[in-house]
Amino acid sequence: MTVPINGSVVTTMESLAQTLRSEAAVEPDPVATAPATRETQIVAIYGKGGIGKSFTLANLSYMMAQQGKKVLLIGCDPKSDTSSLLFGGRACPTIIETSAKKKLAGEPVAVGDVCFKRDGVFAMELGGPEVGRGCGGRGIIHGFELLEKLGFHDWGFDYVLLDFLGDVVCGGFGLPNARDMCQKVIVVGSNDLQSLYVANNVCSAVEYFRKLGGNVGVAGLVVNKDDGTGEAQAFAEAVGIPVLASIPAHDDIRRKSANYEIIGRPGSEWCSLFETLATHTAEAPPVQPAPLDQDGLLSLFSGDDVGRDVVLEPATLEDLCGDAATEKPSLEVIYDSA
Repeated sequence: MTVPINGSVVTTMESLAQTLRSEAAVEPDPVATAPATRETQIVAIYGKGGIGKSFTLANLSYMMAQQGKKVLLIGCDPKSDTSSLLFGGRACPTIIETSAKKKLAGEPVAVGDVCFKRDGVFAMELGGPEVGRGCGGRGIIHGFELLEKLGFHDWGFDYVLLDFLGDVVCGGFGLPNARDMCQKVIVVGSNDLQSLYVANNVCSAVEYFRKLGGNVGVAGLVVNKDDGTGEAQAFAEAVGIPVLASIPAHDDIRRKSANYEIIGRPGSEWCSLFETLATHTAEAPPVQPAPLDQDGLLSLFSGDDVGRDVVLEPATLEDLCGDAATEKPSLEVIYDSA
């Protein structure tokens, strides 16, 4: 096979060699020596599905932007609902679906196709596959690969907030911890066992990757829908992380959130709450937590709530098969010793 190059005809191997020589002759860009003009703090937020991560992040990012910070909010949940509150209930195109459409059309993905803004907050959604049609974690990985191609590391934000679903344990959702993609993690929980179980799992993941040489730590816990019973506060104390904010279980918050209304705006009734959260998010150092075992987690709750006084009674073959159950000989072949 031959291909024309500069009017002459050469073989494919000669063409490849010439291309490689041309690329090798290009001098690399000089090493940057000037001081960094902006240091981006990347924070990954985890929590149980439905616990209020998107509500917390939409209001937190809005408050940060009003304080003069350049903020990027990235939804890493296949539900793609992180930015819905920020945009008044409107869904923005996801990176995954946009990438697929552009690829079919033979067009590149541009920043304006996937990144949108409101009142100083920039936001995008990674998205995910339809039910039963792919791995959500793999979608996360693909989304970040595309972000890198779009120049993610050169965008110069003060804060990048990543919204991750915490009760999915496959590898893609562990990227910030596994690859040191963020400096610290914030967990969102409430005074219920399931959300604190997820928060404890996230702390376990952070501890695991720290032992492997990772640098990510936990900045703290945001208690959402706080009814004052104190289990989330007790959990934070037990694992050694601070409570960054307690958002009360208040009907006004519930109603405004359901109507896609931002409450973390200057001058609002809840302004001071999110001002405090913004400060703590910026200043809280990443610490290594001490996750609890199952018994330790259950001990945060009363025995009536979690059934700690229940005794595990072993089942018998008669229980499973009835009184007429007979023991059948094993089908395992046993050879006499030689």
